[in-house]
Amino acid sequence: MEFRLLGPFGAWQDGERVLRGLRRQERRLLAVLLLEPGAAVTTDRLIGLLWNDDPPAAARATVHTYVGRLRAALRPYGLRVDTRHDGYALDLPATDGHRVDVTEFRAELGRAAAAGDPAEKTRRYDRALALWRGPLLADVVDDALRDRLDGRLAELRLSALEQRARAQLAMGLHERVLADLTPLADELPGREDLVAALMTALYRAGRRAEALELYERTRAYLAEELGVGPGPALATLHHRVLTADPRLDRPPAPLYAVRVDGEWLPWSTGGHPALEFCNTFAGWRRAPRIPGSDWLRTYRTLAVWAGHLDLAEEGVVAGLVERAERSPREAEAVLAEAREFRTRLYACLTDPTDARAFAAVAATAREAARAAVLTLGPDGLAHWRLTPAAGLRLPLYATARAAADLLTDPRRLTIRACPSDDCGWLFLDAAGRRRWCSLSTCGGGAGGGG
Repeated sequence: MEFRLLGPFGAWQDGERVLRGLRRQERRLLAVLLLEPGAAVTTDRLIGLLWNDDPPAAARATVHTYVGRLRAALRPYGLRVDTRHDGYALDLPATDGHRVDVTEFRAELGRAAAAGDPAEKTRRYDRALALWRGPLLADVVDDALRDRLDGRLAELRLSALEQRARAQLAMGLHERVLADLTPLADELPGREDLVAALMTALYRAGRRAEALELYERTRAYLAEELGVGPGPALATLHHRVLTADPRLDRPPAPLYAVRVDGEWLPWSTGGHPALEFCNTFAGWRRAPRIPGSDWLRTYRTLAVWAGHLDLAEEGVVAGLVERAERSPREAEAVLAEAREFRTRLYACLTDPTDARAFAAVAATAREAARAAVLTLGPDGLAHWRLTPAAGLRLPLYATARAAADLLTDPRRLTIRACPSDDCGWLFLDAAGRRRWCSLSTCGGGAGGGG
């Protein structure tokens, strides 16, 4: 079951709205338990939250009645409200598919904050912010009670908007920053980080005068409402906008990269699709891995990469991208699977004695073989083609087939890894004379890609 607490309270099962019959106080009680899944919430605390510390004489008996109704309503969905000491708890086993948007929101924000790559950070913040449908329990509690339940959620959302904007600006996506933050500029005039991001985006979009106007409005608000001036960071940005400081210009394109259908992809340097797939990660030789080294940032990147390497036709790539947009969770799972396959393939290709890595690669190759059919091409030759049954795994399966072909080819014995500490890209070296994979500097260039 999916519980939505961000915005109006809602419960969903298999795409249908359920628990519609719960009364307002029962929804409030259930929400309190959902905000602390698995933890015992005392009856006294429940009473204080349900009646804003002004309970009726029969409050305890009423809470007991509410719990009984909740138990009856949740029982068909495999959920149970347990009595624990002087309170109640609701367990939500993740293995049973139960989800709470607030829990996912917090977890995704944590993953976004930990991500070193701007694209990965943006993607994580996108997922978190997509869960925000409004203030916590918009139809169940007032502002005072909302603060008591979790007053940090609204601040976390605003901080996420600002951090996402920073990551977007690092990738040159100032148009997205304009679209995201412009509607908030008048609503939140005192958020200096938000104003700074929007000023930078305006400047990069050639709207310098508007950036300066925004600063003046912010300065006036801070002086009139708070009695302070802009902080050092915003004041410095204002000076740079005034002087057209080149440091405000859009970040340069990544080194050793090619732009394909809106995606940055690494140069093809390996000499074989299976090696190029491994080379979508630079920094293999460094631990911990360096930020910005992973080129496979979204499922769309994976699909476009497969098309760029002729592992999938243009029309197929377009269909995969559309399907991924309709099924983001499935696409995310396939991307994670592809990254894991890449790790196993790299280990298999760099260490022929790694039986575990070979077994993992072989297992995926067998799955790919089951999804392929032999067809006659216009050139009169037969070709193996992956069927639509492969679904979003098609780029992964196409790569696995290429990997299987390489593993059975004598050229497999000529594979070398770039020795750069920041690289480790793979390439074919039939002559045994190449030491570096590209320009002797590929590690540093690729590591900063896109």
